[in-house]
Amino acid sequence: MRLIADWLVKAFILLLTTYFVPGFQISSFTSALVVILVLALLSVFVKPILLFLTLPINLLTLGLFTFVINAFLLYVAAQFVPGFHIDGFTTAIVAAVIMAIISGLISLVFEV
Repeated sequence: MRLIADWLVKAFILLLTTYFVPGFQISSFTSALVVILVLALLSVFVKPILLFLTLPINLLTLGLFTFVINAFLLYVAAQFVPGFHIDGFTTAIVAAVIMAIISGLISLVFEV
């Protein structure tokens, strides 16, 4: 049950991000659910490899380079999911930061 709730909240965060970031578009809630599923798969299989390969720069930037990795994963997901479009990589970076902020605020409010 918690997995489904987490999936729905992340899809909501993704949709909420579209209101704050121009050039970041999702056509429907169903598309947002698919995007979250694709992001989860990318996070399991690709993200650990990227984190390992970029460890020196990630340490140098005190972990801020993780936003670039998350933006890259968003950008890749946009290539695979119909109904999800990102104008450019800069838009993906801004969206990754906004999503992290919204997620953090939701975690604070609901003490998750």
